Amino acid sequence: MEKLIKKADILIEALPYIRTFAGKTIVIKYGGKAMTDDSLKEGFAEDVVLLKYVGLNPVVIHGGGPQINSMLDRLGIKPKFVNGVRVTDQATMDVVEMVLGGKINKEIVSLLNQHGGKAVGLTGKDGRLFLTKPFNAKALVYGLSGEAEAPEDHDYGLVGEVDKVDDHILVKLLEENFIPVIAPIGVDKKGKTYNINADLVAGSVAGALHAEKLLVLSDVKGIRDADNHHVPTLSRKDTERMVKKKTISEGMLPKVHACLAALHGGVHKAHIIDGRIPHAILLEIFTDKGIGTEIVA
Repeated sequence: MEKLIKKADILIEALPYIRTFAGKTIVIKYGGKAMTDDSLKEGFAEDVVLLKYVGLNPVVIHGGGPQINSMLDRLGIKPKFVNGVRVTDQATMDVVEMVLGGKINKEIVSLLNQHGGKAVGLTGKDGRLFLTKPFNAKALVYGLSGEAEAPEDHDYGLVGEVDKVDDHILVKLLEENFIPVIAPIGVDKKGKTYNINADLVAGSVAGALHAEKLLVLSDVKGIRDADNHHVPTLSRKDTERMVKKKTISEGMLPKVHACLAALHGGVHKAHIIDGRIPHAILLEIFTDKGIGTEIVA
Protein backbone atom coordinates (compact mmCIF):
# COMPACT_ATOMS: atom_id res chain seq x y z
CA MET A 1 0.00 0.00 0.00
CA GLU A 2 2.85 2.42 0.81
CA LYS A 3 4.24 1.97 -2.70
CA LEU A 4 0.86 2.81 -4.19
CA ILE A 5 0.60 5.92 -2.03
CA LYS A 6 4.09 7.02 -3.18
CA LYS A 7 2.97 6.63 -6.79
CA ALA A 8 -0.07 8.77 -6.04
CA ASP A 9 2.17 11.39 -4.41
CA ILE A 10 4.28 11.51 -7.57
CA LEU A 11 1.20 12.11 -9.70
CA ILE A 12 0.02 14.86 -7.35
CA GLU A 13 3.45 16.53 -7.51
CA ALA A 14 3.22 16.52 -11.31
CA LEU A 15 -0.33 17.94 -11.42
CA PRO A 16 0.49 21.68 -11.14
CA TYR A 17 3.15 21.31 -13.86
CA ILE A 18 0.75 19.47 -16.15
CA ARG A 19 -1.81 22.22 -15.57
CA THR A 20 0.76 24.98 -16.20
CA PHE A 21 2.24 23.48 -19.36
CA ALA A 22 -0.93 22.09 -20.97
CA GLY A 23 -1.09 23.29 -24.56
CA LYS A 24 2.48 24.67 -24.44
CA THR A 25 5.27 23.68 -26.83
CA ILE A 26 8.37 21.95 -25.48
CA VAL A 27 11.36 21.67 -27.82
CA ILE A 28 13.70 18.78 -27.04
CA LYS A 29 17.20 18.37 -28.43
CA TYR A 30 17.84 14.63 -28.39
CA GLY A 31 21.43 13.43 -28.42
CA GLY A 32 24.27 11.70 -26.61
CA LYS A 33 24.01 8.36 -24.83
CA ALA A 34 20.22 8.67 -24.70
CA MET A 35 20.31 7.90 -28.43
CA THR A 36 22.58 4.85 -28.24
CA ASP A 37 21.53 3.00 -25.06
CA ASP A 38 18.49 0.79 -25.75
CA SER A 39 16.84 1.30 -22.35
CA LEU A 40 17.37 5.07 -22.50
CA LYS A 41 15.93 5.16 -26.02
CA GLU A 42 12.80 3.40 -24.81
CA GLY A 43 12.53 5.77 -21.85
CA PHE A 44 12.94 8.79 -24.12
CA ALA A 45 10.12 7.61 -26.38
CA GLU A 46 7.86 6.96 -23.37
CA ASP A 47 8.60 10.43 -21.98
CA VAL A 48 7.84 12.23 -25.25
CA VAL A 49 4.63 10.32 -25.90
CA LEU A 50 3.50 10.92 -22.30
CA LEU A 51 4.07 14.66 -22.76
CA LYS A 52 1.75 14.55 -25.75
CA TYR A 53 -0.94 12.57 -23.93
CA VAL A 54 -1.03 14.99 -20.97
CA GLY A 55 -1.52 17.97 -23.26
CA LEU A 56 1.95 19.32 -24.09
CA ASN A 57 3.30 19.73 -27.62
CA PRO A 58 6.77 18.17 -27.89
CA VAL A 59 9.03 18.89 -30.88
CA VAL A 60 12.16 16.77 -31.21
CA ILE A 61 15.42 17.84 -32.87
CA HIS A 62 18.01 15.08 -32.92
CA GLY A 63 21.71 14.76 -33.47
CA GLY A 64 23.63 11.61 -34.27
CA GLY A 65 27.33 12.28 -33.80
CA PRO A 66 28.39 8.78 -32.65
CA GLN A 67 26.45 7.12 -35.47
CA ILE A 68 27.97 9.48 -38.03
CA ASN A 69 31.45 8.84 -36.66
CA SER A 70 30.87 5.09 -36.85
CA MET A 71 29.87 5.29 -40.50
CA LEU A 72 32.77 7.63 -41.32
CA ASP A 73 35.14 5.16 -39.67
CA ARG A 74 33.73 2.32 -41.78
CA LEU A 75 34.36 4.42 -44.89
CA GLY A 76 37.86 5.45 -43.82
CA ILE A 77 36.98 9.13 -43.35
CA LYS A 78 38.51 10.79 -40.29
CA PRO A 79 36.14 13.17 -38.44
CA LYS A 80 37.37 16.62 -37.48
CA PHE A 81 35.90 19.06 -34.95
CA VAL A 82 36.63 22.73 -34.25
CA ASN A 83 34.91 24.53 -31.33
CA GLY A 84 32.62 21.53 -30.97
CA VAL A 85 31.44 21.81 -34.60
CA ARG A 86 31.97 19.03 -37.16
CA VAL A 87 34.03 20.19 -40.15
CA THR A 88 32.08 18.91 -43.16
CA ASP A 89 33.47 18.28 -46.65
CA GLN A 90 31.29 16.84 -49.43
CA ALA A 91 32.09 13.21 -48.57
CA THR A 92 31.20 13.85 -44.92
CA MET A 93 28.04 15.71 -45.94
CA ASP A 94 26.85 12.70 -47.93
CA VAL A 95 27.33 10.50 -44.87
CA VAL A 96 25.66 13.03 -42.55
CA GLU A 97 22.57 13.25 -44.74
CA MET A 98 22.34 9.49 -45.12
CA VAL A 99 22.74 8.77 -41.40
CA LEU A 100 20.71 11.67 -39.95
CA GLY A 101 17.95 12.07 -42.51
CA GLY A 102 17.69 8.47 -43.62
CA LYS A 103 18.52 6.16 -40.74
CA ILE A 104 18.32 7.91 -37.38
CA ASN A 105 15.33 10.15 -38.11
CA LYS A 106 13.18 7.23 -39.20
CA GLU A 107 14.28 5.09 -36.25
CA ILE A 108 13.15 7.81 -33.82
CA VAL A 109 9.85 8.25 -35.66
CA SER A 110 9.24 4.51 -35.57
CA LEU A 111 10.10 4.28 -31.87
CA LEU A 112 7.71 7.10 -30.94
CA ASN A 113 4.95 5.55 -33.03
CA GLN A 114 5.49 2.16 -31.39
CA HIS A 115 4.81 3.80 -28.02
CA GLY A 116 1.54 5.32 -29.16
CA GLY A 117 2.65 8.64 -30.63
CA LYS A 118 1.99 10.12 -34.07
CA ALA A 119 5.47 11.17 -35.14
CA VAL A 120 6.53 12.65 -38.49
CA GLY A 121 10.14 12.92 -39.66
CA LEU A 122 11.46 16.10 -41.25
CA THR A 123 14.66 17.86 -42.25
CA GLY A 124 15.14 21.54 -42.93
CA LYS A 125 14.55 20.76 -46.59
CA ASP A 126 10.94 19.73 -46.01
CA GLY A 127 8.58 22.62 -46.65
CA ARG A 128 11.67 24.85 -46.52
CA LEU A 129 11.43 24.50 -42.76
CA PHE A 130 14.62 26.44 -42.22
CA LEU A 131 16.75 28.45 -44.59
CA THR A 132 20.47 28.00 -44.07
CA LYS A 133 23.55 30.16 -44.48
CA PRO A 134 27.25 29.26 -44.11
CA PHE A 135 28.34 28.85 -40.51
CA ASN A 136 30.24 31.64 -38.80
CA ALA A 137 32.08 31.02 -35.54
CA LYS A 138 30.54 34.22 -34.16
CA ALA A 139 27.29 32.26 -33.93
CA LEU A 140 28.78 30.51 -30.92
CA VAL A 141 28.57 33.74 -28.92
CA TYR A 142 25.19 34.70 -30.33
CA GLY A 143 23.09 36.80 -28.02
CA LEU A 144 25.94 37.94 -25.78
CA SER A 145 25.65 41.49 -24.53
CA GLY A 146 28.54 43.86 -25.08
CA GLU A 147 31.77 42.96 -26.80
CA ALA A 148 32.55 39.26 -26.78
CA GLU A 149 35.56 37.47 -28.15
CA ALA A 150 34.36 35.08 -30.83
CA PRO A 151 36.17 31.78 -31.39
CA GLU A 152 38.77 31.97 -34.11
CA ASP A 153 37.15 31.53 -37.51
CA HIS A 154 37.87 28.40 -39.55
CA ASP A 155 36.81 26.86 -42.82
CA TYR A 156 34.03 24.54 -41.62
CA GLY A 157 33.13 23.40 -45.14
CA LEU A 158 29.47 22.52 -45.65
CA VAL A 159 28.46 23.53 -42.16
CA GLY A 160 25.55 25.91 -41.92
CA GLU A 161 23.57 27.83 -39.37
CA VAL A 162 19.87 28.62 -39.39
CA ASP A 163 19.15 31.92 -41.10
CA LYS A 164 15.34 31.77 -40.94
CA VAL A 165 12.73 29.33 -39.65
CA ASP A 166 9.37 28.99 -41.38
CA ASP A 167 7.33 27.35 -38.64
CA HIS A 168 4.17 26.96 -40.76
CA ILE A 169 4.57 23.21 -41.26
CA LEU A 170 5.39 22.64 -37.58
CA VAL A 171 2.34 24.58 -36.41
CA LYS A 172 0.11 22.55 -38.72
CA LEU A 173 1.56 19.26 -37.50
CA LEU A 174 1.13 20.26 -33.85
CA GLU A 175 -2.47 21.31 -34.49
CA GLU A 176 -3.11 17.80 -35.81
CA ASN A 177 -1.45 16.22 -32.74
CA PHE A 178 1.65 14.99 -34.57
CA ILE A 179 5.10 14.96 -32.99
CA PRO A 180 7.62 16.56 -35.39
CA VAL A 181 11.05 14.91 -35.40
CA ILE A 182 13.64 17.09 -37.13
CA ALA A 183 17.06 16.14 -38.53
CA PRO A 184 19.51 19.11 -38.61
CA ILE A 185 20.03 19.29 -42.36
CA GLY A 186 19.21 22.45 -44.28
CA VAL A 187 19.56 24.21 -47.62
CA ASP A 188 20.46 27.72 -48.68
CA LYS A 189 18.60 29.88 -51.19
CA LYS A 190 20.31 28.04 -54.07
CA GLY A 191 19.39 24.59 -52.75
CA LYS A 192 22.87 23.73 -51.46
CA THR A 193 22.78 21.22 -48.59
CA TYR A 194 24.39 21.99 -45.23
CA ASN A 195 25.08 20.10 -42.03
CA ILE A 196 23.88 22.09 -39.01
CA ASN A 197 24.73 21.52 -35.38
CA ALA A 198 21.58 20.03 -33.81
CA ASP A 199 21.90 22.21 -30.70
CA LEU A 200 21.81 25.35 -32.84
CA VAL A 201 18.79 24.10 -34.78
CA ALA A 202 16.98 23.37 -31.52
CA GLY A 203 17.59 26.90 -30.24
CA SER A 204 16.34 28.48 -33.45
CA VAL A 205 13.25 26.28 -33.68
CA ALA A 206 12.38 26.88 -30.01
CA GLY A 207 12.61 30.64 -30.54
CA ALA A 208 10.55 30.55 -33.73
CA LEU A 209 7.79 28.55 -32.03
CA HIS A 210 7.92 30.73 -28.88
CA ALA A 211 8.22 27.48 -26.95
CA GLU A 212 7.66 27.33 -23.22
CA LYS A 213 10.89 25.41 -22.70
CA LEU A 214 13.95 24.13 -24.52
CA LEU A 215 15.46 20.91 -23.16
CA VAL A 216 18.96 19.96 -24.35
CA LEU A 217 19.88 16.37 -23.49
CA SER A 218 23.61 15.86 -22.96
CA ASP A 219 26.08 13.40 -21.43
CA VAL A 220 26.93 15.69 -18.53
CA LYS A 221 24.99 16.80 -15.46
CA GLY A 222 24.79 20.38 -16.69
CA ILE A 223 26.97 23.49 -16.63
CA ARG A 224 29.92 23.69 -14.22
CA ASP A 225 31.54 26.83 -12.84
CA ALA A 226 35.24 27.73 -12.75
CA ASP A 227 35.68 25.52 -9.66
CA ASN A 228 34.08 22.57 -11.48
CA HIS A 229 30.94 22.73 -9.34
CA HIS A 230 27.57 21.98 -10.90
CA VAL A 231 25.39 25.09 -11.29
CA PRO A 232 21.63 24.34 -11.07
CA THR A 233 20.37 27.77 -12.19
CA LEU A 234 21.92 30.59 -14.23
CA SER A 235 20.64 33.90 -15.51
CA ARG A 236 21.25 34.76 -19.14
CA LYS A 237 23.77 37.44 -18.13
CA ASP A 238 25.69 35.06 -15.87
CA THR A 239 25.82 32.53 -18.70
CA GLU A 240 27.16 35.18 -21.07
CA ARG A 241 29.88 36.09 -18.56
CA MET A 242 30.93 32.43 -18.28
CA VAL A 243 31.27 32.19 -22.05
CA LYS A 244 33.37 35.39 -22.16
CA LYS A 245 35.65 34.03 -19.44
CA LYS A 246 35.85 30.70 -21.33
CA THR A 247 34.48 28.84 -18.33
CA ILE A 248 32.06 27.45 -20.92
CA SER A 249 33.88 26.22 -24.01
CA GLU A 250 34.30 23.51 -26.63
CA GLY A 251 31.37 21.07 -26.90
CA MET A 252 29.26 22.98 -24.36
CA LEU A 253 29.37 26.15 -26.49
CA PRO A 254 26.75 25.07 -29.06
CA LYS A 255 24.44 23.88 -26.28
CA VAL A 256 24.71 27.17 -24.42
CA HIS A 257 24.30 29.08 -27.66
CA ALA A 258 21.09 27.15 -28.30
CA CYS A 259 19.79 28.15 -24.89
CA LEU A 260 20.69 31.83 -25.37
CA ALA A 261 19.16 31.91 -28.84
CA ALA A 262 15.97 30.33 -27.50
CA LEU A 263 15.71 32.87 -24.67
CA HIS A 264 16.37 35.68 -27.14
CA GLY A 265 13.44 34.33 -29.19
CA GLY A 266 11.07 34.48 -26.24
CA VAL A 267 11.44 31.03 -24.68
CA HIS A 268 10.90 31.26 -20.93
CA LYS A 269 13.49 28.74 -19.76
CA ALA A 270 16.20 26.61 -21.33
CA HIS A 271 17.61 23.51 -19.67
CA ILE A 272 20.75 21.44 -20.21
CA ILE A 273 20.06 18.07 -18.62
CA ASP A 274 21.79 14.72 -18.23
CA GLY A 275 20.19 12.39 -20.75
CA ARG A 276 21.96 9.42 -19.16
CA ILE A 277 19.43 9.57 -16.32
CA PRO A 278 16.33 7.44 -17.06
CA HIS A 279 13.25 9.60 -17.76
CA ALA A 280 15.32 12.79 -17.52
CA ILE A 281 12.67 14.73 -19.45
CA LEU A 282 9.89 13.91 -17.00
CA LEU A 283 12.12 14.63 -14.02
CA GLU A 284 12.98 18.07 -15.39
CA ILE A 285 9.45 19.11 -16.34
CA PHE A 286 7.24 17.50 -13.72
CA THR A 287 9.21 17.52 -10.45
CA ASP A 288 9.87 20.31 -7.97
CA LYS A 289 13.68 20.11 -8.02
CA GLY A 290 14.33 19.21 -11.64
CA ILE A 291 17.77 18.14 -12.86
CA GLY A 292 20.63 19.66 -14.83
CA THR A 293 21.09 23.40 -15.33
CA GLU A 294 18.32 25.84 -16.16
CA ILE A 295 19.06 29.16 -17.84
CA VAL A 296 16.47 31.88 -17.36
CA ALA A 297 16.01 35.26 -18.96
